[in-house]
Amino acid sequence: MSRIGRQPVEIPDGVEVRVDEANQVTVRGPRGELSQTMHPTMRIVTDGGVARVERPDDVGFSRSLHGLTRSLLANMVEGVTKGFEKRLQIVGVGYRATLKGNDVELQVGYSHPVLVPQPDGIEFEVPAPTQVVVRGNDKQQVGEVAATIRKIRKPEPYKGKGIRYENEYVRKKAGKAAKGATA
Repeated sequence: MSRIGRQPVEIPDGVEVRVDEANQVTVRGPRGELSQTMHPTMRIVTDGGVARVERPDDVGFSRSLHGLTRSLLANMVEGVTKGFEKRLQIVGVGYRATLKGNDVELQVGYSHPVLVPQPDGIEFEVPAPTQVVVRGNDKQQVGEVAATIRKIRKPEPYKGKGIRYENEYVRKKAGKAAKGATA
């Protein structure tokens, strides 16, 4: 059995999990509603406050889908109860972020500010000019939007300037002057 797949998913009070014939899973909770189509061979059983994922056989493909399906279901339940967030830091002289309505405007060394529009289901927060917080219910969408923002100006390896995830370690390289001094 898959170690992750065999673990039950606790369904808290106020959260409703529905599965229809086409294996479309809909999770409704206090923060909203998420739905996703799971693989047709996986069976999701809900009884009481617990949901379990069952697989039809021990073929490698089914075993790999077992843990994936359970993780997707658990992330949906967590998303409609607590939600997900990614924090980004902006490092560099003159680099900053501001909120323009619901969108984020970044000034990160280009000749023009870069505007990042707010997609549906995502909230932006700028607690400080060098921090951006991306929040939402869908874990995949939050990670994708955060990665898109980071891609605008990736951290460079010499001075470390750019947009990085909070607590991300950027390995710095020695420049030409440091190489010449040691040789």
